[in-house]
Amino acid sequence: MTHHIMVLGIGNILFSDEGFGIRVVEKLYDLYEFPENVSLVDGGVLGLNLMGMISQADHLIVIDAIRNKGSAGDLYRLEGDAIPERIRAKNSLHQIDFLEALTLCQALDKVPKTVILGVEPEDMETLSLELTATIRGKIDRVIDMVLAELELLGVADFEVKSKKSEACGNFYFSLSTFNSFKGTIDNVSCNTV
Repeated sequence: MTHHIMVLGIGNILFSDEGFGIRVVEKLYDLYEFPENVSLVDGGVLGLNLMGMISQADHLIVIDAIRNKGSAGDLYRLEGDAIPERIRAKNSLHQIDFLEALTLCQALDKVPKTVILGVEPEDMETLSLELTATIRGKIDRVIDMVLAELELLGVADFEVKSKKSEACGNFYFSLSTFNSFKGTIDNVSCNTV
């Protein structure tokens, strides 16, 4: 049986570095083709509304900006008991809602094994669609971290996309796609984004 792996970017792209997770998932989608059991999801600030999708995953790799009292650009990998401790320390509503969604998956008896990869943000208060230069410079490092996590989960057959690639080995949900999502991941059609 093939395990479903979800790579989930969360954050608010309207507040500079807060959108880091989304920007990483966008670049992953642009650069790579993954097997059908790997999905890339732009979770935005949906929090509790992600529960249905999260509960369908066997493994969850979350990407986000993480305040950890470090220096801007520090990279983090959280798992197990470290997840709720760091998320609560962030004081971000979408992070708290995400933690609640993950916790509520227990009611469905479907809690995915979760790893959170993130970066210490430089600026999450400025209204801007652009990441700061420091944080933008960390996207490729975090992509390498995501690829390493996927390899640990047995996914080694991802390919670099060619410009003409029309393949649909994985899919990408944007916020607007998710808002119109009706059903399960299994019945989503493949469309070029």
